[in-house]
Amino acid sequence: MAIPFFDITRQNSALRQEIDSALARVVDKGHFILGENVAALEKEFAAYCGTKFAVGVASGTDALHLALRAAGIQPGDEVITSPFTFVATAEAIKYCGATPVFADIEPNTFNIDPVQAAKKITKKTRAILPVHLYGLACDMAKLSNLAKEHDLKLIEDCAQASGATFNGRQAGSFGDAGCFSFFPTKNLGCFGDGGLITTNDERLAEEVRVLRGHGSRKTYHYDLIGYNSRLDELQAAVIRVKMPHLDHLIASRRKKAALYRQQLKDLKEITLPPEPAGHTFNQYTLRVKDRDKLFERLKAQQAGAMVYYPLSLHLQKAFAPLGHKPGDFPESEMAQEEVISLPIFPELADGEVDAVCQAIKGYFAR
Repeated sequence: MAIPFFDITRQNSALRQEIDSALARVVDKGHFILGENVAALEKEFAAYCGTKFAVGVASGTDALHLALRAAGIQPGDEVITSPFTFVATAEAIKYCGATPVFADIEPNTFNIDPVQAAKKITKKTRAILPVHLYGLACDMAKLSNLAKEHDLKLIEDCAQASGATFNGRQAGSFGDAGCFSFFPTKNLGCFGDGGLITTNDERLAEEVRVLRGHGSRKTYHYDLIGYNSRLDELQAAVIRVKMPHLDHLIASRRKKAALYRQQLKDLKEITLPPEPAGHTFNQYTLRVKDRDKLFERLKAQQAGAMVYYPLSLHLQKAFAPLGHKPGDFPESEMAQEEVISLPIFPELADGEVDAVCQAIKGYFAR
């Protein structure tokens, strides 16, 4: 039996009637850009996160880019972030003409290490961009204090962390802005690309609204060089159907994580992910010394698995001009060799978790 790494069709099938009705209403009204669903989603998501404002944009990447730009990041600035993340995090910094400055990660959480981040602050540093990787929030107490101490902007990359909390508070509510992705594989996903920015800063929210619509505050009058980055009504309608189910979906992810831990905890060859209360398990990621061999074994047994991420950003060709070399960020480089993510999504059957665990146990029992 093939076990998918991710299967969005199961969730969509369960919500199909609600989704079809929501999409039909948008089609019947004929208002597809920045309509009532986008406005309603912005209010609902802000309320969920506990922020004053939320602004929908076209993707999670755009959320990062527009948030940074609205926060005043410009050419010559430096922004501290993690080398162990999806490329969009560092791309968004480069889009602003700024320089990504990498700080190594914590080996247990895979998130940026606040101690290492502090060491990277220079006179050019203008912001810290932590990534809540795999659905686990960073240590926002330490990072918030660090940003405040040095008068830096704090922009949260929440792409994998809708619904995640730190000390009971929602990711995306700590910094100057929180940047979310609604890509279908996320905790809260739409039917394509979509993103959103949360903030308590009214000026920043208004700046993002202007930037997402070609820099215009008044039709055919342009105050800024902006972008075409509007969350469309169809995607917003899908997200609004799923939002009331988000906490339940996350609870289901946590149950799957508990099943994995129960069955794999005695394997000395692997390191299981931490399980603090606020973890949403967008990914369930192990550390394994001979990761590649285990990966091949799971593939051969049709058990879905993925590697996020096989090459840290500081070693990628696109960032070669930054001048980094192997050994610069040892924790990130060790993680890239050892991480493997197992299937985890709300509709994954317990029997499928069992089968993945049996395949892993069988590998180490050889």
